[in-house]
Amino acid sequence: MAGWNHTAVREFVLIGLTENPNLQVPLFLLFSLVYLITLVGNWGMIALIWLNSQLHTPMYFFLSNLSFCDICYSTVLAPKMLVNFLSEHKSSTFIGCILQSFLFLVCAATESILLSIMAYDRYVAIANPLLYTVIMTQSVCTQMVLGCYLAGLVNSLTHTIGLLRLDFCGPNIVNHYFCDIPPLLKLSLHAMFTFFIIMVSYISIISAIMRIHSAEGRCKAFSTCTSHLTAVTLLYGSGTFSYVQPSSQYSLEQEKVSAVFYTLVIPMLNPLIYSLRNKDVKEAAKRSILRRKRT
Repeated sequence: MAGWNHTAVREFVLIGLTENPNLQVPLFLLFSLVYLITLVGNWGMIALIWLNSQLHTPMYFFLSNLSFCDICYSTVLAPKMLVNFLSEHKSSTFIGCILQSFLFLVCAATESILLSIMAYDRYVAIANPLLYTVIMTQSVCTQMVLGCYLAGLVNSLTHTIGLLRLDFCGPNIVNHYFCDIPPLLKLSLHAMFTFFIIMVSYISIISAIMRIHSAEGRCKAFSTCTSHLTAVTLLYGSGTFSYVQPSSQYSLEQEKVSAVFYTLVIPMLNPLIYSLRNKDVKEAAKRSILRRKRT
């Protein structure tokens, strides 16, 4: 978007994932399925946690908010992307583009902060199991989650205000499927800060696990972190691949594929990661299915 100097831009033309007309319908069908699975999986996770009192713990409270964030994350991008697959004129108004960037950053920032809080939660559970319920009270957890949303909102407002101060003039073609702003994201300390918190938490977790005497106890303690660790690795791994790479190796097509992964695929995978690798969630799902059969 840089280098536009004179005529004010009123709309942007989004190239999308590909300009090949033969791929538009297949891609529409593929990402419609991805979006549907994302909605069903994440709303299902929220409902499962809400309806099962055994899952009314800090860990699952944070997980339900992660699922809600994933729903918002996908909904900001997927519907417009799907419409553009079937449209001849793939455009977005200036205000629409700014709003999409704003909402995208709110969701991205909130999710990364939430993942760092979930890492801290796992640290408290492993390092101070006897004080866990005293430290992670319902009030504290609620305040933490509200803090996530507030911090995400403030972070997004900061970037959006900076974006609005730029001059958008001249060419209005954006070679992407949404109004992404890599230059601002690269300058943000937000992702580095949350990643630092996660790393410190996991170093402390590993240290606490190593102090557990029995191998079975160490394995059980670490198993409570594997789902979260997998989600963190996928999110930060794909984001790093997309935005942190040498300029000599930069490829816009690679960036778009990576962006699809962390904006659309990961929100679909998160409920699967937490359900398939979590005994409590699987047992709660079985109980819910049995209750429905009895009724």
